[in-house]
Amino acid sequence: VSDLRSSALPGSFDVSRSMFDLRSPPHRFMKRYDSLSSVPSSTSSRKDSQGSNRSLDTITLSGDERDFGRLNVKLCYVSSVEQIWITVLHCKDLSWPSSCGENPRISVKGILTLPKPVHFKSSAKEGCNDIEFMETFVFAIKLQSLQAVRLVFKIQTQTPRKKTIGECSLALRELSSEESTHWLDISPPSK
Repeated sequence: VSDLRSSALPGSFDVSRSMFDLRSPPHRFMKRYDSLSSVPSSTSSRKDSQGSNRSLDTITLSGDERDFGRLNVKLCYVSSVEQIWITVLHCKDLSWPSSCGENPRISVKGILTLPKPVHFKSSAKEGCNDIEFMETFVFAIKLQSLQAVRLVFKIQTQTPRKKTIGECSLALRELSSEESTHWLDISPPSK
């Protein structure tokens, strides 16, 4: 991996967080940045489990690190009628085990972790890169009860049998009447 920092022009410090700096002339001055830092990613390295350094570009992700997709939801609390509105919008870039087939039926099961849990479930859709649910669930629950609980989502396949293939959750401390949109990273199901 080459270090591109020394090839930058003097005074060409870039404050932008974009992937490429296109203000400099051709490719020899092009720099790639990690999305959340201004450290050139080409010089980043991390130690693997054996303790050796490897470039981030050469790391192959193990089962625990690979991307399982993201779930897009909207939340709103209507205090005048003490109702929580939960809208399941999209599931993007979802991965599922090959044992589930090529296009399994996918649904999202939600759980409000109250002392007596509240369960709800979306309809099942055909598995693809962008599954659109657009389903809203409304529950009458006092705001004080909700602020100490989590909203858990389980991504499930329906065929050949019901199986949880991923999950994600969200704390409800910040609920308000202002509708909020969340993108949740899906993780492998907990054992």
